[in-house]
Amino acid sequence: MRKQEFLIMKKTILLLMSVQFFVYLGFGIIIPILPEVIVQQGYSEIHVGGLITIYALSSFFTAPLWGKLSDKTGRKKLILLGLAGFSLSFFLFSLFLDNLVLLYASRIVGGLFSGALYTAVTGYVADITTNEERNKYMGLLGMSIGLGFIFGPAIGGLLGAVSLSLPFTASAVLILLLMGYASLVLKEPVRKGEAVKRALLPKGSSTLWQFRIRYLFLFSFMVTFLLAGLESTFQLFQIDQIEITPLQLGYLFMASGFVDAAIQGGVVRRIKDGTETKWIIGAQVVTALGLVILPFTSSLVFAGVALSIFTAGNALARTALVSLTSKESGGKYGTAAGMTYSMDNLGRIIGPLSFTWLLTIQAGSIYYLSAALALASILLIVLYKASNKTLRTTEKAGAPV
Repeated sequence: MRKQEFLIMKKTILLLMSVQFFVYLGFGIIIPILPEVIVQQGYSEIHVGGLITIYALSSFFTAPLWGKLSDKTGRKKLILLGLAGFSLSFFLFSLFLDNLVLLYASRIVGGLFSGALYTAVTGYVADITTNEERNKYMGLLGMSIGLGFIFGPAIGGLLGAVSLSLPFTASAVLILLLMGYASLVLKEPVRKGEAVKRALLPKGSSTLWQFRIRYLFLFSFMVTFLLAGLESTFQLFQIDQIEITPLQLGYLFMASGFVDAAIQGGVVRRIKDGTETKWIIGAQVVTALGLVILPFTSSLVFAGVALSIFTAGNALARTALVSLTSKESGGKYGTAAGMTYSMDNLGRIIGPLSFTWLLTIQAGSIYYLSAALALASILLIVLYKASNKTLRTTEKAGAPV
């Protein structure tokens, strides 16, 4: 009986991992296609940023509502609803590439239901796992998200070389098949707690902003702001520089995705306790280097090298920052993680629109500005180190700072 329960659990986790993979594959698949669509249809380049931003906005601001609905109606129903809605968003995008209003509508629908899926899936895993198992299985979900980000642009570029609508049609059909399988395999779990509601501002976050951890939150925003900005403008810039195609871009983002995975899987393990700030400062220097050489792109290989250098620095900064933030939270891990999530989303909302607007004005020189921001953000780490208002001291001493 125990073996049978284990097999059911394994099948369920694999299915939930597949759901997360497709959600973030859907986020990545648009990267090599969207700029090409905008250029071919003759729309203003700022709509690249607008279509990415509207997705992040609709996901972020509706996530708390999905969390409440998940607790009220059940995880399985919300997962099936989310998959249906997410599939619809892809069908809309594939059918109406020549209609800007409907493209925005499809992105709003996609953002809405991606929030539903994240909330329901993490709630489901929390319900079926013990405290000891939870980190392990949440880690597997995180791995699925990472794989989605890595393979999304590559698949988008590969299928987009055949037809710009094909990646979205194929994704929509696969998600519908996944929904059918989920309806047969998933059972409504016994409720053990509440879903992850991803509140806009986590309860208790105002207390954290009184301590030096606030500098880490601001730094988190800057790291994501730069990443989202590069993702939204890289292809537009390279179309002018080297006439890059969606397929070529897909390969470049796949290569940079493996750089990201190598940094997180290899380099980060070498970071010793207490040395995080040194690694973060070094990471921002590497990030700035990648950005500074981008405007000089003269070939596909050069573009790939610049992108990989940026990715290496950005990935190192993100992962070292997560570790440092958890240690600095004084045991308030959930609140700190929620606040970091909010700052990351703010970066994803503001970054694409800001960068695409600046690209229309300054072209490649925006990357010099980005490099300057990457280096300027080091000041936040300096201020963090200089401050004595730490929750670590509070926790150890048992007295307010």
